[in-house]
Amino acid sequence: MTVSENIDHLRARITRAAQRVGRDPDEIKLVAVAKTFTVDHILAVTDAGIANIGENRVQEADRKIEEINRRNPQNEITWHLVGHLQTNKVKKAVGLFELIQSVDSLHLAREIDRRCQNIGKEQRVLVQINTSGEETKFGLSPKETLSFIKEICHYPGLKVMGLMTIGLFTPDPEKVRPCFRLLRGLFEEVKDVNIPGVGMGILSMGMTDDFEVAIEEGANLLRIGRAIFGERA
Repeated sequence: MTVSENIDHLRARITRAAQRVGRDPDEIKLVAVAKTFTVDHILAVTDAGIANIGENRVQEADRKIEEINRRNPQNEITWHLVGHLQTNKVKKAVGLFELIQSVDSLHLAREIDRRCQNIGKEQRVLVQINTSGEETKFGLSPKETLSFIKEICHYPGLKVMGLMTIGLFTPDPEKVRPCFRLLRGLFEEVKDVNIPGVGMGILSMGMTDDFEVAIEEGANLLRIGRAIFGERA
């Protein structure tokens, strides 16, 4: 199938998943994760109506953004960093991305804040939580969530917009459900505290293999790669 056909099929699945739990499908947004895919792939996605593009690596994104801006200076793409961010890449990252979805330490948050204050930017970020407990995954432990957000909400260069997680690595999406349910609970807990300056409007969870379960558990931002672009080489 073409990218456009993949997106149509994906949107139909999103609609069915949302309707199962009485949600409005229009409140669920897509980020097309373009890791390893070309600029031509990205432009096919934007032509099909998806304006949010996610990248895992700063250097790869920098190269693609430069080419897209050269080919189409009027593009309205919103770029998301969905992969782990090293502090030595922060300076470049804050110049490229509208939303950094992977803030997972005070050290990283402080560096983002410092770099953003230098250029007069307020960087929109999500706080990444490790809900699976897997040692191979980045993210704060769930019990750190509230205190971490209370700390970084005072940083003038940051704007916390919500939470993100990567679910348990398993072919069975039902086994991922507790991860998503945990993040939704943390999301609601932080919202209830009503921390000044914290937006808490974005719940980013769900990828190609588990997005339907994520929708059922409250996700409003999905990070989808293979279901849009096809299998990676």
